[in-house]
Amino acid sequence: MSSKEERALPEIVSKTVPGPKSIEYHRRCTKYFKGLSEQVKLFPVTFESGKGCVLTDVDGNRFIDFSSGIYVTTLGHCHPKISEAVAKYAGQLMNAHDFTTPIKTLLVEKLAEILPGDLRGFQLYDCGTAAVEAGLRICRAATGKHELISGFYDFHGKTYGGVSLGHIRSSAYGAVRAPGAHMVPRPDPYRPMWSKADGSIDTDKYIEFYEMYIDRGTVGSVAAFVLEPIQGWGGSIIPPDDFFPKLKKFCEKHKILLMADEVLTSWGRTGKWLCMEHWNVIPDVVSIGKGFGNGFPVTCVAVREQYAKSFESISASSSYGGNPMACAAALASTEVIIEENLLERSTHLGEVALKKMKKMMENHRIIGDVRTKGCLMGIELVKDRKTKEPFNEAGKLVYQKAFTKGLAWIPAGHILRMSPPVVMEDEMLLKGMDIIEESIAETEKELMG
Repeated sequence: MSSKEERALPEIVSKTVPGPKSIEYHRRCTKYFKGLSEQVKLFPVTFESGKGCVLTDVDGNRFIDFSSGIYVTTLGHCHPKISEAVAKYAGQLMNAHDFTTPIKTLLVEKLAEILPGDLRGFQLYDCGTAAVEAGLRICRAATGKHELISGFYDFHGKTYGGVSLGHIRSSAYGAVRAPGAHMVPRPDPYRPMWSKADGSIDTDKYIEFYEMYIDRGTVGSVAAFVLEPIQGWGGSIIPPDDFFPKLKKFCEKHKILLMADEVLTSWGRTGKWLCMEHWNVIPDVVSIGKGFGNGFPVTCVAVREQYAKSFESISASSSYGGNPMACAAALASTEVIIEENLLERSTHLGEVALKKMKKMMENHRIIGDVRTKGCLMGIELVKDRKTKEPFNEAGKLVYQKAFTKGLAWIPAGHILRMSPPVVMEDEMLLKGMDIIEESIAETEKELMG
């Protein structure tokens, strides 16, 4: 796309947004298709195509993409190298179950080369939840213990095991968590449960609580802590830099594994292959997904060498995991990140965004906090900065207003979530931020006077 075309974006050509074709397709589809996400319910647009950092709907409207398909198309839509890799194997070999193929061999060799420490055991799956569930089985098999601990507002998928370690409520499971599933508070710098005298978050108190909770709240059979490095669904919550190093030492002391659910945060999203690398922590088990195949459904479980044999005892293979198309997508995505220096690009975009968001915060009283780690970003809206009362109504309105202006992105109640592709140009990123600021200003005026 030329710089002239980029300057013309976003481009809204229909009289209303969503336009008439979008509404009609949505009506026809939802006659049969059920269980929609909140973002679709709030803005039922029908997309037809995507290229780079731009989405086009059936009415010809072109949107700047600040969602990446919910953290998935990290390298932009239809990157030619990735599309060509998938097409090649769609015409050559689609599936061979878990037999070895040349493309799978190349992929796992590349993973062994770039992942930190001794993460050298791999298995491949077709969705994040499947990878998480396999990781949980690894933790139990490797330790011989069965209890698992996750954090408040974490998200680990929508199967029973994942839901039991997350904040989701579902009557489908009888509103009962799986046996052995526990949840504990984790540090949120903006809303700390324990603070020091100077107001900074006291991470030692969290670790002390874990010690007490394991002693009094479990049966003493804790296999692993299972945590998102940065919470996505919870609102782009970034922990203090000292939290995971302390937690890792705590886990080692108690012979508990640390599993990082990096389905959302891995493969360049935060400026590293794994988000845990920001804190020089090597997890024992890690789930990798979303941007791993840049839109093609492929995920991975990686484990440290000493636990790799546990794959043999959990019936690790799956029907679609590691199929040649998936391996080709993952390998091509990995090569693109290396060839185009996109880890550095993600870090740069995060710095540009944070600078802009801090200025926005100075001008708008309903912005309580802003945060970024690479291209994982969040703006928290509050009714009052002193009380920090969440402003959910404002969050929904800002989301809808910005979408109408040509910004495709992610709602999360009172927290605005942004995950632009890491290939985005600075000018387009700032234009998207301008749309958000305009929408915040309008919302602030409407709701606060």
